[in-house]
Amino acid sequence: MLRSRLIHPQINAVLAAAGHHSTILIADGNYPALNKRGPNAELVSLNLMPGLVTCDQILQAVLSAVPVERIQTMQTETEGPYALDGDPPVWEDYRKSIRDAGLDLQIEPIEKWDFYKAVETPDHVLTIQSGDQQRYANILLSIGVRMD
Repeated sequence: MLRSRLIHPQINAVLAAAGHHSTILIADGNYPALNKRGPNAELVSLNLMPGLVTCDQILQAVLSAVPVERIQTMQTETEGPYALDGDPPVWEDYRKSIRDAGLDLQIEPIEKWDFYKAVETPDHVLTIQSGDQQRYANILLSIGVRMD
């Protein structure tokens, strides 16, 4: 029996094989997960129905299983139908989950098209598709080094 909070067998298998600098995308329910991923990435769909499972719930599980050294999000747009004033509410949830995991990391927003490019690299090993409907909930994690 596993001791981490993450118990999904396929996700655990990918994470066990991944190493330093490998990336994991936790995608919201609107992300084009089938065609916006790296050539080595597996896709695990946890999008049961709108709102389930959330990106933050997935983040908490993944942070319990692997060391993370960098966290990037898709920068919000300031104009157009998806524009927001300030950070999306989900980012505060992420900050709390990051702190609760004992990590001293900041969320690094990057421009939408640069975010896609960051995902589409050979280092991208896993996309976990959620049912999260919140805007700008996509989050890209870079695996760090286990120090213990």
